[in-house]
Amino acid sequence: MGGSASGSVWGLCKGSGSTPYRTVVDLAGPAYKCSCPSRKFPCKHALGLLLLWSAEGAGEPGEPPQWAAQWLAERAAKAARPAAPAGRPVDEEGARRRAERRAARIGAGVTELEQRLADLLRGGLAGQEQAGYAGWEETAARMVDAQAPGLAGRVRELGTIPSCGPGWPARMLEEAALLHLLDRAWLGVSALPAELAATVRGRVGLPVSGEGEAVRDRWLVLAQYDSVSPDGRLTTRRIWLRGLGSGRPALVLDFGPPGRAPGLALPVGLVLEAEVRFRPGSAGLRGDLGERSTAAVPGAEVPVGVSTGAALEAYGAALREDPWLESWPVVLGAVIPIPGELGWQLADAEGRSALPVPVTGAGSRSRGGLWQLAALSGGGPVTVFGECGHRGFTPLTAWQPGSPEAVPLA
Repeated sequence: MGGSASGSVWGLCKGSGSTPYRTVVDLAGPAYKCSCPSRKFPCKHALGLLLLWSAEGAGEPGEPPQWAAQWLAERAAKAARPAAPAGRPVDEEGARRRAERRAARIGAGVTELEQRLADLLRGGLAGQEQAGYAGWEETAARMVDAQAPGLAGRVRELGTIPSCGPGWPARMLEEAALLHLLDRAWLGVSALPAELAATVRGRVGLPVSGEGEAVRDRWLVLAQYDSVSPDGRLTTRRIWLRGLGSGRPALVLDFGPPGRAPGLALPVGLVLEAEVRFRPGSAGLRGDLGERSTAAVPGAEVPVGVSTGAALEAYGAALREDPWLESWPVVLGAVIPIPGELGWQLADAEGRSALPVPVTGAGSRSRGGLWQLAALSGGGPVTVFGECGHRGFTPLTAWQPGSPEAVPLA
C-alpha cells in the first residue's frame, strides 16, 4: 500500500517481521527514509517504491501519514534555513572554543618543554653524546600530542646536534636558546604586535591565514630546490622569486607526498607576471602564487646585487621581525669564490669583506656545486643568489658577467 503527494511518495512494505517497513521518498532530492535495518542507501524498499511510482504511480494522491509528513516537514524546514555566509565558519562559537582548547594544549606542551630545557642545562651538555636521541624523540612526540608540530620539528633538530661534528655544544646551546625564546613568545603571544604574533603562531605550527598583502609584479625565478623531511614522508620545494618592479623577495612553497614530486615547477631564470599574496609573519617572505597574466619568458638581464656587508645587514634587519629566521635571500654582486683549507668564502671583488660558505650541516652546499661556481667565475667576479644566514652564505644560482643566463648550482 502507498500514496503520493506533490513531490513525494510513501508506502508500507511487508518484510520478515510483523511490522511493515515505512518508506518515504522526497522526489526533489531525491532523498530517502526507510525504517528497515539495511545498510545500503537507498535501500531496496526505496528503490522498489520509485520503480512502482514511475511505472504505475503510487496510489491515489492524498495527505501523507504522520510518520511521512514529519520527515518531509523536517526536510522543508532545513531547506528554508538561510545559508551560512561564504567564507565564514558555520559555527563560529564552536570554532572559537576549538581554538581555545588547542591553545591550552599548546600552552601545556610549552610548559613541559621549558622544563625539559631546564633539565638539559642543569645536567650540562656533555652528557648528551651518551644520552642518545630517544629522549628528544619522546619530547617531540609530546609536542605532537600538544598540537604544536613546529615545536616538535625544532625539538627533533635539537636532538640530532650532539656528536654531529666539532663545535656541537655551542650549536646545541644556540638552538636551545632559540627554542626557549619561542616558548616564552608563545606564552606572551597576546601582548605581541600583530605581525610578530603571526610569526610566533606559524613557528609553533598553527596554520597562518593567506589573507595578506597582494603584490602584482613581474617576478624573476631566482632559485628552486627540493628537500626531504627526515622521515622521508614529505618533499618540500622552495622557489625564490624577486619582483623586478618592487624589488621584493618572495618564497613560494609546494609539497609532495611520499614518492611524488611537488606539482609546482618554475625553471630558474624565467620571468612571469603574476600576483603574489604574502602571508602574515615570516618576515614578509612567504607568499602564494596567484594566476599568471602572461606566459613566462627568459630573463633579459642580470639582477642587481649588493655587497657582502649589505647582505649581513639585510639578514640582521629581518631577524628583528622573525628571530627564528634561518636565512634571508640575497643577490651578491661582483663576488669571487675562494676555496681554502678551512672552508670556502665569497669575497667582494675589492677584497674588503667575505662571507663563509657552509659545506657541512644544515644549509650546506655540495663541493661539486662550489667547484661549478668556481669554474663559472674563472677567478673573476660573478653575481650570485643565495641564502644568507648565521652559518654563512649558501649559493644557489650564479650569473657570469654580461650574460643574463641563470645557472643553478648543484
